[in-house]
Amino acid sequence: MADIVFLNGQVVTADPQNRVAEAVAVSGNRIVAVGGNEEMRRHVHAGTRVIDLEGRSLLPGFIDAHLHITLYGTNKLGVDCKAAGIDSVDGLLEALKRQAERTPAGSWVRASGFDENRMKERRYPTRQELDEVSTEHPIFVMRTCAHHSVVNSRALALAGFDEHTPDPQGGRLDRDETGALTGLLVETAHMKMFETAAFSEEEYRRALRLASDDFVAAGITSVHDAGGYGPDNLRAMQKAVRSGDVKVRIYAMICALNESDAFVRRMMEAGVVTGLGDERFRIGPAKVFVDGASTAATMAMRQPYDNRPGDCGILYYNRDELHTILGEAHAKGFQITAHAQGDRAIDLLLDCIEDALRKHPRGNHRHRIEHAGVSAPDLVERMARLGVVPIPNPAFLYEYGDGYVRSIGDRVSHMYPVGDFFQSGIVSAGGSDCPVTDFSPLLGIHAAANRRSKSGRVVGDRQRIGVMEAIRLFTVNGAYASFEEDIKGSIEAGKLADLVVLNGRILDAAPERIRDLQVELTMIDGEIVYQKQGREVMKG
Repeated sequence: MADIVFLNGQVVTADPQNRVAEAVAVSGNRIVAVGGNEEMRRHVHAGTRVIDLEGRSLLPGFIDAHLHITLYGTNKLGVDCKAAGIDSVDGLLEALKRQAERTPAGSWVRASGFDENRMKERRYPTRQELDEVSTEHPIFVMRTCAHHSVVNSRALALAGFDEHTPDPQGGRLDRDETGALTGLLVETAHMKMFETAAFSEEEYRRALRLASDDFVAAGITSVHDAGGYGPDNLRAMQKAVRSGDVKVRIYAMICALNESDAFVRRMMEAGVVTGLGDERFRIGPAKVFVDGASTAATMAMRQPYDNRPGDCGILYYNRDELHTILGEAHAKGFQITAHAQGDRAIDLLLDCIEDALRKHPRGNHRHRIEHAGVSAPDLVERMARLGVVPIPNPAFLYEYGDGYVRSIGDRVSHMYPVGDFFQSGIVSAGGSDCPVTDFSPLLGIHAAANRRSKSGRVVGDRQRIGVMEAIRLFTVNGAYASFEEDIKGSIEAGKLADLVVLNGRILDAAPERIRDLQVELTMIDGEIVYQKQGREVMKG
């Protein structure tokens, strides 16, 4: 007998045969049966709640294989440049002034989601302009890529940055023609400031609650957290899951945005390893950063950027440094991964994985590449041969596709090449990299199936995939990337009851309209954790 039965739906199972059923029965936190309406009605008894889907799609709960849950939540505590619709530097400065007025003196004033390309002035604010907003508050404005920021003088002093500070490896403190700091911080210099501007534990808890609520409303039932503020971030996530503040399941990468290698080493020394935990919170791979950002054109490329001759981007590590930290993590049993966007960075990471496997052979390692941005055919072939799991970000193509075409030209045909991944037999899993872009899995599915930017520009059209394949990116493939495909990711008897109901039929929708679909209900562990207001789907 079932506690809940879904009837009359388009049940997209994402099972090995990609079967489409009509109905599903749930008992406790598990799926007990999948099939036709009449078969499922046999599971109904006096206490069963029956949900008439009225033809709408029922899918496995979405799995976002790469986002930053704490970072997204903490961004909501300050000025969100995207949500506020800020389109000029003057508009940003006004928003920062309002934030400063309600912030105690000496406390941080923060903004996130800033993109100089969307400003009327096409530039960052200056250190002097931020000083005019306040000298009593440290001010931190983070670019949308989360790899650059601009700050005021108070923030620079707190981080210990001045005109005599050398540029860190893999980063830069921007200076004017006189050598004075402009306040713009690039890559590892930004990461140091990011850590300096950390939050309190109570702020983390509040941020995680906000993030979880937004994610479940989008049908997300599991996330692979890609790191944030180090040990405090990891501790806050565990507490929030245990208390019930966070509903989504978390697969937590061992990664801090600042000095990620040091954090990985601390966790190895503590005896932590991939797989530790349970179905709600589990330790994931050891992760470091190999290069810069695709959206800020600092990813490490084999050939220079089309619009910046001579510039091939930024590498965080040399070959020996990367092999040392990730090679040791592999030897100790970790799944290993790294942020690698440019083809030069991906090549370096694949060298590292190949070397680690040669020294310490291990089957079914499922080592990953976070983003795997510009994956040329030779790199795809190596991924297939090594059994690597790439984690592309299709939604980047929608939000940033025009910029990619400007910066790397024809190389966009290999940008997040999910078509090549599927054809090569590679299991790749989709991630949003939220808050860098929108966390909606439906937008990610839309972008993978259409390969069009917001403006309608084609971005590597030959990499388009079918809607069913795109759904797999954000369901069962995400489960595979965390060694959990036996318990979730598809609608099959015995698996966890993590499910999502849409307001339409995704397999019948025109591909260009997929992003317009909406989530009406989200179930995690057999519990309905979100139901859209104004839509009564419960019957019986």
